[in-house]
Amino acid sequence: LHCSSKSVTFHPQRSRKSGKPECNPIVFVILSFRRNQSLHGPSPVTTFGPKACMLQNPHAVMHIQDPASQRLTWNKPPKSVLVIKKIRDASLLEPFKELCMFLTEVKNLIVYVEKKVLEDPAISGDENFGAITKKFCTFREDLDDISNRVDFIICLGGDGTLLYASSLFQVFSQESVPPVMAFHLGSLGFLTPFKFDTYQSQVTQIIEGNAAIVLRSRLRVRVLKENWEKKARVDEKGIILTNGDNESSRKAMQYQVLNEVVVDRGPSSYLSNVDLFLDGHLITTVQGDGVIVSTPTGSTAYAVAAGASMIHPNVPAIMITPICPHSLSFRPIVVPAGVELKIMLSRDARNTAWVSFDGRKRQEICHGDSITITTSCFPVPSICFRDPVNDWFESLAQCLHWNVRKKQNYLSSEDEEF
Repeated sequence: LHCSSKSVTFHPQRSRKSGKPECNPIVFVILSFRRNQSLHGPSPVTTFGPKACMLQNPHAVMHIQDPASQRLTWNKPPKSVLVIKKIRDASLLEPFKELCMFLTEVKNLIVYVEKKVLEDPAISGDENFGAITKKFCTFREDLDDISNRVDFIICLGGDGTLLYASSLFQVFSQESVPPVMAFHLGSLGFLTPFKFDTYQSQVTQIIEGNAAIVLRSRLRVRVLKENWEKKARVDEKGIILTNGDNESSRKAMQYQVLNEVVVDRGPSSYLSNVDLFLDGHLITTVQGDGVIVSTPTGSTAYAVAAGASMIHPNVPAIMITPICPHSLSFRPIVVPAGVELKIMLSRDARNTAWVSFDGRKRQEICHGDSITITTSCFPVPSICFRDPVNDWFESLAQCLHWNVRKKQNYLSSEDEEF
């Protein structure tokens, strides 16, 4: 992804079978408004005085535009939509059915739905809705590749549905996420700005390509694990010896994370003891309950509960927040987007650590394992209700009650005398 020009293109991957693209590319065109400069000044400035200049880096991660200038449009009308519904929530059945009928019958869109959603008895047993479900395209998580078939996504539920939508696009070497429209039908709703009452006009407006977007950066995480296998040896008496020779092979796993990577002490009663590297240099050792590495989107989730600041999603940064550190001076820090962080167990760590990615894929980290984290080139384009700035502050006020207090009474001139 490179956003220095006036357009951001999310290219579809080629089909695994035919090798041909199966859907049209989605283009986000950055329209020019009154404010058209970037967050870092006009262009931004890369020359300083008559001779000095900034060395151009062809491997730059991204260039963030002014949030007010980020608008969504299509180079061709969208033909398919993925509807994500929160599982095991009876209150979402009627909105889900109503929305799917509107998309299929009125808008003539191809609707993709997870197979496990349609297996719900409340849906499979509805004869009136059964005729509509026959027109749906189904898929299974981690098994079927729909990355080059979906033009945009609609989420019904809470913030977890948006996180789940992001996780669907990190397999099959496809990491580009279609634009996401999230309806607030869950508990918190920090990332879901749309209300379902007027969904028809709002969905129509999105299809016509008239909406603001915020590019929510993700973290690209690579977990490298030592896969130890012990070869047992048997002595002359037939007793199995457990201290046989070790043979190791390195196993790598990759993830795209929207909120945060959490490294914690797991079930152990000891403090965690992990080393934190930045671009290959050891910057500190974290002793405590663990550490959170979050995106600006994730700064208002677990990180803020651990005492971190809240960062607007358009700010290019990575936040490092300790969890209950055994040091009074260890405060959360913000580092530039694009740096490479590496987390490993310290040599003298008394226990292993555990890691999770947006609350999923939890696994144990042992000596010799490493977690490498940097900014992903594939953000999540989240469709705004109004614009990135107003939506964010509205969420702070409505969901977190940011800076809510009783106002002071007016002080009259008579009161000043006393």
